[in-house]
Amino acid sequence: MHCGECAAEGKIGSPNEAAIRLIWRQCLSRVLRAAAAQMGPTQRADTRAHTLDRMLKLLDAAAEQGARLVVFPELAFTTFFPRWLLEGDGLDQYFERGMPNPAVQALFDRACALGVGFYVGYAELTADGRRYNCAILVDDVGEIIGRYRKVHLPGSVEPRAGARYQQLEKRYFEYGDLGFPAFRTGSAWGHAIMGMMICNDRRWPESWRVLGLQGVELVCIGYNSAAYDPNGGTSEDAALRTFHSTLVAQANAYMNATWAIAVAKAGDEDGSGLIGGSCIVDPNGRIVAQAKTLADEVIVADIDLDLCRQGKDKMFNFAAHRRPEQYRAITERAGVIEPALPDMD
Repeated sequence: MHCGECAAEGKIGSPNEAAIRLIWRQCLSRVLRAAAAQMGPTQRADTRAHTLDRMLKLLDAAAEQGARLVVFPELAFTTFFPRWLLEGDGLDQYFERGMPNPAVQALFDRACALGVGFYVGYAELTADGRRYNCAILVDDVGEIIGRYRKVHLPGSVEPRAGARYQQLEKRYFEYGDLGFPAFRTGSAWGHAIMGMMICNDRRWPESWRVLGLQGVELVCIGYNSAAYDPNGGTSEDAALRTFHSTLVAQANAYMNATWAIAVAKAGDEDGSGLIGGSCIVDPNGRIVAQAKTLADEVIVADIDLDLCRQGKDKMFNFAAHRRPEQYRAITERAGVIEPALPDMD
């Protein structure tokens, strides 16, 4: 029986749904070749045309290696502008008022011609004047099938006195208002269940668990992560921060039985360092491909979506093992409430 016949006969959703889904998966190839398109630094003086040309070359290189999905970084079209105090046109120049738009249309056109879809992050300015750190998922025919707005914004609203570089995402962006939606993709991507995060989101297990509770099989993440502590202090260097970036992708991919593709914009942007470490991680938490440089670089892996089944059906069978009634503190409060000190009398 072909998977199309299953759907035509209306059997998905029947009492034998589990068996039908097994047949459906066996009929359908669920191996997706995907690429992480790491980008080196984008300087403040770089033109949009220059940056877009780099992205097109990365897209071409990924397609030449057979990739059907390409993951670009956070704020891929611009430098990481929240490191500066900006206003007026100096700020607005970094925001996209629609997607696609004439400045980025070439990326959509090339991807569509190649039959390749992509994830890309950018600064979004909505028609009603709201600003978000955003990412979209575009399928292999150029249609936007998913949108995500960054939830976990780091940094501060006001600049830190005396700091050479700032982290002002809380000043320039609103908190994302779309939650953590998962999206069922088309047959070209094996009907994968996909989700998105942006940068700091990957450090919070709640982001992953909400996607995991929707059966996510592949999480796409773009990031621009400083190679130093952007909130001040000297306890974190580039090596430690790269380790943390890799750690959260591996640990959370394992605990939610999902693939993860985490992609950096890396290197020295106008004297401010960004880590690299772009990687593709399997549902067992193993790195199957990782970037070796801080420059433009493509890494590719075959994503066997059915590798997620081991974890989802056994160790992390949420329906069988989760006890949400014991986790209420996670959603009832944001800050820490410590136990009282013992009576010293």
